[in-house]
Amino acid sequence: MLEIRNLRKTYGKKVALKNFNYDFKDGIYGMLGANGAGKRTLMNLLTDNLKRDSGQIFYDGEEILKMGNRYLEKVGYMPQQQGIYENFSARMFLFYMAELKGIRKKEAKSQIGQLLDIVNLSAAADKKIGSFSGGMKQRVLLAQALLGNPKILILDEPTAGLDPKERVNLRNYIHRLSRNKIILLATHVVGDVESIADKILILKQGELVADAGPQHLIHQVNGKNLEDVYMNYFGNE
Repeated sequence: MLEIRNLRKTYGKKVALKNFNYDFKDGIYGMLGANGAGKRTLMNLLTDNLKRDSGQIFYDGEEILKMGNRYLEKVGYMPQQQGIYENFSARMFLFYMAELKGIRKKEAKSQIGQLLDIVNLSAAADKKIGSFSGGMKQRVLLAQALLGNPKILILDEPTAGLDPKERVNLRNYIHRLSRNKIILLATHVVGDVESIADKILILKQGELVADAGPQHLIHQVNGKNLEDVYMNYFGNE
């Protein structure tokens, strides 16, 4: 379990996250919010890429700052930005990331072969990433996040740049992963989470304003889909 208690982060006078509390168990959590709602700040705090102002984060009862690398080994992070090494092949990049994560070479070789199959990049594994389409780069980023079989998977706009078929395939794979992982998925493509998320967290100006299953939220606003829920909260922004 990942427990967040009174988490707060400010940038100067702007409050990015305001006394955020939540308990995450295995499953998929879709995070929705307009730009500046606090989604990315929360992700960066959970990956320990950002220093919090106050509050605590516990993994299985232990504060993550005390756990240090023991916690980071349990986290896989897929950033939105595609600033990956264009001159590396996909295989080379994954070996590089495995080394950074402290995965032994023999184990890394086995994992990388499996992950390249999973993200459908085996045929292009030894081609330079610079020659890849946006969708292929997204799949490389997902593969590196899965190295080490992390218990917590944090995905920032994972389907950006994917064509409809790739989006559905990736969405279905993420759903299969959720049986024994905590998956946080931030996206502007609300259809990507409507069919697979166990819970939807709606953030607005740094606060959690709604938290429920997709169908419950849709029913609350008398909507037809999650797009209607999004417009209910952010239509005037």
